[in-house]
Amino acid sequence: MSVRLPTARLRASLRRAARWRAAAAALGLLATGTAHAQAGNGLQLVGANVQRHANAVLSLMAYSVVPDLTSSSLSINNASTDDPGVVMSQLGGGFTISKSFPLYLEGAIAYSRYDPTFVASNGSESRSIPTRWNTFSGTIGIGWDFPITANKELVIRPIFNFSLGNVSSDLSIGKFAVEQATDRQIDFLDGGSLNAYGLGGALMLDWEHYRENYEVDVELRYTSIHLQSFGGSSSAVTGSATAQTANLWARWRAPTGLRALDRPVRYVLELSHSHYFGSQAGILGFNYLTTLGTGLELDTSAHEVFVTRIRAVVRYVFGNNVSGVSLGLAASF
Repeated sequence: MSVRLPTARLRASLRRAARWRAAAAALGLLATGTAHAQAGNGLQLVGANVQRHANAVLSLMAYSVVPDLTSSSLSINNASTDDPGVVMSQLGGGFTISKSFPLYLEGAIAYSRYDPTFVASNGSESRSIPTRWNTFSGTIGIGWDFPITANKELVIRPIFNFSLGNVSSDLSIGKFAVEQATDRQIDFLDGGSLNAYGLGGALMLDWEHYRENYEVDVELRYTSIHLQSFGGSSSAVTGSATAQTANLWARWRAPTGLRALDRPVRYVLELSHSHYFGSQAGILGFNYLTTLGTGLELDTSAHEVFVTRIRAVVRYVFGNNVSGVSLGLAASF
């Protein structure tokens, strides 16, 4: 069993500020049930179609529900303020029980935060209202390995996936700003929430080629999960989105010649490429991400510990309009 632990977020800057503004505009009001809401003293929030906003919020969640190394740790800065406008982190893993009973199980939990800024105006004056949207989601999967080769190194693996998520709003900063200006309480953006469930699946081609002097892992996967909202703070706010991702992941491990914990120390080379076809494609200014990584792996199997291997990998991530560096940890059990 292998679990990835993202310990440092990728910090990427959008090279086109217009793309960032388009993404910010797309993820508008969630807690309001109308396109315009009174903010006291004649101020109105400038909004748009609530249905479109709800769909866009679920499109952002689509990045989190798909188990994906390339977007498992991502932070994108607002081009105008250089503050993280979007932050995404994911912890996940998967394993096959045994060669004789090839049941495959996987799971992932994810957190993302989006910090849009709305404008309240009464026609003569305008004020910015910063907000925070927090998303929590979890995905589980169950599949079965069908061997293609006699040695069972190459298998094809259909997977059924189920996801559950929640988006909630926080106006603690924006409420203070508006109350100081209008001396009125506003709560239409504070505490709003939207729940969503997802059903779908994946098809994976997995090659595990292990030898004494080296180990090769290659996975080719296509995932499609349809997200549908339910419940939430407003019956008028509903939405849907489809997460569709094609991913290629490869890893090479070989001894460095050094030893630690009575086992060889291995160097690790990684490659991952994800292409986004679903609702999340282009919403953050890119439709693909590629990672190149290198690191070291410690083998602890000679000692009676629960973890058998620990890896630390530095990755360079790039795509159209984004680039950055991250540091990640992974453990095998």
